Amino acid sequence: METTAAATAAERRRPLFTTEELGGRAVYRVQAATVAAGILLVLYYRATRVPAAGEGRAAWLGMAAAELWFAVYWVIAQSVRWRPFRRRTFRDRLAERYEQNLPGVDIFVCTADPQSEPPSLVISTILSVMAYNYPSEKISVYLSDDGGSILTFYALWEASIFAKKWLPFCKRYNIEPRSPAAYFSESKVHHNLCIPKEWALIKNLYEEMRERIDTATMSGKIPEEMKLKHKGFDEWNSDFTLKNHQPIVQILIDGKNRNAIDDDRNVLPTLVYVAREKRPQYHHNFKAGALNALIRVSSVISDSPVILNVDCDMYSNNSDSIRDALCFFLDEEMGQKIGFVQYPQIFNNMTQNDIYGNSFNVSYHVEMCGLDSVGGCLYIGTGCFHRREILCGRIFSKDYKENWNRGIKERGKENINEIEEKATSLVTCTYEHRTQWGNDIGVKYGFPAEDIITGLAIHCRGWESAFINPKRAAFLGLAPSTLAQNILQHKRWSEGNLTIFLSKYCSFLFGHGKIKLQLQMGYCICGLWAANSLPTLYYVTLYGLYEALLSGDTLKGWWNGQRMWMVKSITSYLYGFIDTIRKCVGMSKMSFEVTAKVSGHDEAKRYEQEILEFGSSSPEYVIIATVALLNFVCLVGGLSQIMAGVWNMPWNVFLPQAILCGMIVFINMPIYEAMFLRKDNGRIPTAVTLASIGFVMLAFLTTTAAVGEGEYGRQGGVQIPFQAATVAAGKLLVLYYRATHMPAGGEGRAAWVGMEAAEVMYTVGRPVVCPVRRRTFKDRLAERLVTFVRYNCLSSNWILVHA
Repeated sequence: METTAAATAAERRRPLFTTEELGGRAVYRVQAATVAAGILLVLYYRATRVPAAGEGRAAWLGMAAAELWFAVYWVIAQSVRWRPFRRRTFRDRLAERYEQNLPGVDIFVCTADPQSEPPSLVISTILSVMAYNYPSEKISVYLSDDGGSILTFYALWEASIFAKKWLPFCKRYNIEPRSPAAYFSESKVHHNLCIPKEWALIKNLYEEMRERIDTATMSGKIPEEMKLKHKGFDEWNSDFTLKNHQPIVQILIDGKNRNAIDDDRNVLPTLVYVAREKRPQYHHNFKAGALNALIRVSSVISDSPVILNVDCDMYSNNSDSIRDALCFFLDEEMGQKIGFVQYPQIFNNMTQNDIYGNSFNVSYHVEMCGLDSVGGCLYIGTGCFHRREILCGRIFSKDYKENWNRGIKERGKENINEIEEKATSLVTCTYEHRTQWGNDIGVKYGFPAEDIITGLAIHCRGWESAFINPKRAAFLGLAPSTLAQNILQHKRWSEGNLTIFLSKYCSFLFGHGKIKLQLQMGYCICGLWAANSLPTLYYVTLYGLYEALLSGDTLKGWWNGQRMWMVKSITSYLYGFIDTIRKCVGMSKMSFEVTAKVSGHDEAKRYEQEILEFGSSSPEYVIIATVALLNFVCLVGGLSQIMAGVWNMPWNVFLPQAILCGMIVFINMPIYEAMFLRKDNGRIPTAVTLASIGFVMLAFLTTTAAVGEGEYGRQGGVQIPFQAATVAAGKLLVLYYRATHMPAGGEGRAAWVGMEAAEVMYTVGRPVVCPVRRRTFKDRLAERLVTFVRYNCLSSNWILVHA
């Protein structure tokens, strides 16, 4: 008896997860020391070699300031690179100890727009998280629809029917991934694992369901006969609008009802649809408000102690993700202090050399692991498991004991209608008034990056977090597939992080004395993305090639990432910086833009629509393409003119300019490829290519007309034509922007027209001119005018000029 007890105690002492330090750190520390020495030498050089006033002193000091900023940011970045950790779990030990007493898990999925986030995409994510390798009766899935769309509700109802066949199929053959859209797109890999007849049946059922959903989405309405199949459709009446409607809570599958079973007579997970009340006079706090509403609704339906939230495009790619996360929470030695477990956000619609730099390999292999080593990784808003109690504001205490059995007990005498009515009262517009929701309770309000600040608040309450990056990705999603979407997403991220940095929640202020200094510095890495735009505009630097290659990126993929980092630094992050400052001084209000998530044939349809609407909605594409093309034409044209002897410029003057122009051309090679060579969805629309070519031609025609050729050679050679062409292109692009972004009447239109008129006057009234240098030939004058007395040099010059 004592032997058995001792063996049990020994088994419980075996950890459910282990922590391993990443290798190669000694080499990195040596490299970091050399970089630090180089930085100090550069700063010393700048400080001791300041030019005298008027000799480029301002430019020198600007470079010194930029280098000092990058030096400070580099030091901040070292806080997460010095000693990164890697976590590894033991699911077999978890099963041995807790298989019969596993806690319940509530899964939150948020969507906001059936056009940007198609319902067929959303339900694939829903079905994937319903099919976890976990007791179904302990899973509850909640869909928050901030779009309040009957189309999304209809899609979820279709998914509840299809789940009765899909879940048994997944568990019978242990398939991966368990998103039907992803699984059947990889059919060549998985077909041989299943009975062909059954596989074909499930595939046909899924495709028929998806066709019905897509047809309804395209038409904007669902068949009338479908509305009779569930009482929830009655919620959408003639007075229902996107921004003005009553709250809706509908339980489509009640997992605690013994009749809610699949085709194998196994219990189905609970499935709930939630649409918060929306009224024009009330602010709804975007995604943070949706998550807080789900916390309250789930507390009266399932009340599970663990909550997972995922974006609607991040389907489950690993059916054991719940068990991996529970290895952290349920570990007897170290699990008590872990408040949340974060998985990486990985995308499956990228090529190996992603042209838009959407790979976060370095962040997940180095930075997040480094944050994990100093107290906790960031909460990134998706793919994260939380304790319910920490989202409700609980402060860490060594004496606190989690009740892992909460929510599992059988429901009382309340029927499903009473529960829906009770839950509906928790998602009204006025419920949170004069409460701590959005402040001390739930996800934080008032910031675009609600996830980052919520994670910071959890860490400051004494909890730690864990980051796990398993070999098989836990979640896969969709990266922005166009440049405009990419810039929009990073603009929103950088703006939100900078807003936090400039607020009272700055990690150095809010976290002082509560979290380690290294973790405070780690939060500032993303907090200063937007601020980096200013020195980046002044001084360009490259970094991270070694880490990128070590993390799995290719050389070309790293190069594309650096190129996109430059683009985002002077667009997304700069816009985020400006918007944040405007909000800080009260010039604008916070807004939230949903990043479009479309896959498969939906992406092609959306792409065609973007092309049709392109000319009036995306001048940024035209500007980028024009600048890229202008540099190419300048380089080729300049070289040909020099070779032909038309432009009289020494090579030692022309060469530095040509090298700079050539570097810009090389960086923009993917843009030229997208303009002239690519045939897929990554191709820049023909309308944009033609518009950019037109602007370049106009720029050079304007320059040629104003400059002329001249016999005696230009002062400055190709420098002035290059500059003149870029100025002309810039003026044309400004006028194009003014013409295509005319405000509506009463929204500053008069001021806009006045500015446009002034800019037209400046363009017409100040032509580009090119100075010339005159040189005389007095010997020729003497030969031709023998009767003239040779005057002095000044007289000869006067005669030559006036002859």
